[in-house]
Amino acid sequence: MKAKTILLLFVVAALSAGATWYIMRHSPTASAPGAGGRKVLYYQSSMHPWIKSDKPGKCTICGMDLVPVFEGEKGYDVDPGMVTLASNSVSVIHVQTQPVRREPLRHTLRVAGMIEEADTRHRLLSAYVDGRIDKLFVNFVGAEVRENELLATFYSPVLLAAEREYALLAGRAPETPTLREEHARLLEGAAERLRRLGLQPAQIAALAQKSATNIQTELRAPLAGTVVARFAYEGQYVKEGEKLFEIADFSTVWFRFDVYERDLAWLKVGQTVTVTTPAVPGKTYTAPINFIEPNLQDMTRSAKVRVELQNPLLEGAGRVRRELLSKTYAEGTVEVETPAVLAAPRSAVLAPGRSPIVYVKKGGGAFEARQVQLGRAGDALWEVLAGLEEGDEVVTAGNLLIDAQAQLNQSASAGGHADEPARPGPEAHPSPPAGATSQAEAHAHTDRPSAAGLSEVQRRALSELFTVADSLGAALARDELAAFKHESLKVAAALAALTNATANVRLDAALVQAVVAASRWPAPASLPDARRAFWGFSQAVVDLAHAVRVAEPAFASLKLYQCPMVKQAFPGAPQTGRWLQLKPPVRNPYFGKEMLDCGNEITP
Repeated sequence: MKAKTILLLFVVAALSAGATWYIMRHSPTASAPGAGGRKVLYYQSSMHPWIKSDKPGKCTICGMDLVPVFEGEKGYDVDPGMVTLASNSVSVIHVQTQPVRREPLRHTLRVAGMIEEADTRHRLLSAYVDGRIDKLFVNFVGAEVRENELLATFYSPVLLAAEREYALLAGRAPETPTLREEHARLLEGAAERLRRLGLQPAQIAALAQKSATNIQTELRAPLAGTVVARFAYEGQYVKEGEKLFEIADFSTVWFRFDVYERDLAWLKVGQTVTVTTPAVPGKTYTAPINFIEPNLQDMTRSAKVRVELQNPLLEGAGRVRRELLSKTYAEGTVEVETPAVLAAPRSAVLAPGRSPIVYVKKGGGAFEARQVQLGRAGDALWEVLAGLEEGDEVVTAGNLLIDAQAQLNQSASAGGHADEPARPGPEAHPSPPAGATSQAEAHAHTDRPSAAGLSEVQRRALSELFTVADSLGAALARDELAAFKHESLKVAAALAALTNATANVRLDAALVQAVVAASRWPAPASLPDARRAFWGFSQAVVDLAHAVRVAEPAFASLKLYQCPMVKQAFPGAPQTGRWLQLKPPVRNPYFGKEMLDCGNEITP
């Protein structure tokens, strides 16, 4: 019994010693190298200083051992443009990256213009000599005529005398060679006189067989086409030079459109243009560019570009006409592709119009801000002239939130941590102005987007979001739960368009992210539930609208309202609530028909 007790005590002692060794071995401070008993704050990679750990290990990027940083020491400096996120944060904000590669730039240029007649196929028939119109064979505008078709018969004493002179010479052939030579000269002179009086070669050749009692001359069409104007009537006496008919050949028409100065670099003669027109739905025409005007219009800074289209003839109901009508509106698409250049995705670039930056993945949850120099903008890619190298991993999704974190880091650094590096970029926001109702609204006063910073696509995305917000509020103002649920289905698409469109403009990321965060709500079972969900979403949308409508004239007409009695609208409601309307009058979404006109307008 005593031996068993001794053995048991020995086993317990051994286990205690092993546990003590294990704890000491895995304790961060105990495993630190001896340094006078100083405490180890953390372990850091000397090659990649943003890689830190609370215990010994190896760098997740280069594999080198992490170096301990003791209490009272300063660790390795981190690049001022570096933003470090935890792995779970990277997953939550759905960070996506894409390598920078050399590839062709593809650009789709969409243009609008008019279908016009080809000026080279237009003829005006005038009287070559005084005379009288005896009979018209084409007597209405719009008639289709063939080349050499009879248009009218014409009597002119001068022309008749010239015809008979030619017929007389043509009917007599001298016998002697000397006279034949002189005869040929006289005959050619008479023919030339007839040509100058408007007769065609075939008409001149037929004069020898013309009856002496036939005193009329035929006027024939010089080309096939459409009679677009008629100035002659039967029995009308005309003077030399008076207009008789105007004929245009619409078998070939021109598509002419304006191209702005910035887009001229993409175009050249010979590029194929795809043309569509509402006048001929469902059909496309393709033809090359055959002329680019060398002079720009001063007022619009644009040049005219011309494409020549074939215009088939249509028959129906006993009439014929051309498929494309002159002065018809049309649209064109030019697909352009350049040789391979160093290019980054457009979604990776923030603020391309001012100080463009991208965030480059460095590994270990770190992202570096890089200022870049941009060249041409393709449909999906930006040409990069400087700032990136081939193979760099740039952030294409989540970069707005990374940029927001960088701004917060900079604000913290400016607030009293001068020894910490700050991300290069805009200056930190000053203190919120008095009366601001939220932090997002404070940003709206100090970081308003520039009117020149929003493109037409970005304005449309914001308009779509504001329209959805207006529709949601209108449904609640009518107390219609089903309509609110239906309009809620449009929120995701509007936010996706907003995120894509505003990825390249320095619109305050806090405002955009607040709208995204507030858009996730479960399907409401009642009107109070719907109003609770709408409240958070509406506050974020109003903050964004308040910032945009002051800076952008296109949104100056937005109406923002506030109700001071929202506390009674649904359980747990705050005291006040705001909402957006595209136009007055006030329609309170928190009370609906019960207090429809309750609310005060929020002025800029």
